[in-house]
Order: sequence, then C-alpha cells, then structure tokens
Amino acid sequence: MSTPEATGSPIHVESADHLDELLADHDIVLVDYHAEWCGPCKMLEPTVKEIAEETDAVVAKVDIDELQALARDKQIRSVPTLQFYHDGEQVKQVIGVQSKEDLVEIIEQLA
Repeated sequence: MSTPEATGSPIHVESADHLDELLADHDIVLVDYHAEWCGPCKMLEPTVKEIAEETDAVVAKVDIDELQALARDKQIRSVPTLQFYHDGEQVKQVIGVQSKEDLVEIIEQLA
C-alpha cells in the first residue's frame, strides 16, 4: 500500500490527523519523535533518512516542540524516540540513538 506521499524520504508530520492518515495508509511506519535542540536527534537523522530511502517503511518525523499535544498523547518522555507501527498498531518503541542495522532489523521483522 503506497500513496504519492511515500517519496523515499522522511515525511514531516504536520498534525495528529496527518500522523493518523500515515498510519492508516501504510503497512509499516517508523515514527521519529525529535527536537531541533536535541543533539542525539541530529546524530540519528542521517540514519533515519537512509532507512526512508532504503526500506519499504514510511518514515514520519514528529517535531515534539511543534506538536506538543501529539507527543504528550503518545507519551513521549525523551528524544529521540522511535515508534514502529504495523497495520496501524504500535508494535515497538526504542529510545535514544540506535544503529541502522538494529532499526532495519526491526522493520524487516515487521515486513
């Protein structure tokens, strides 16, 4: 399942409804909760971009300062937090900088 929005690059989430649409429209979604001021988030950014380009997962990026209510609803306590969704259901969450191999392995398990 794919929409024109799935471009092979991370998608900037603009609202809670936008995130819900992405989760409904795609089989596997990796949601990256981040902040501009977050050093580890900046370290993880190239990895997340590569995952968007190289895997079938849709990568959604949520700026926790821009979408504070969404981050609060999803119980995001620290950044970076990565949530993995399969068929609209959250199946895994990891916090902090992760290796590309570990993240790709999670996505492959969901495929």
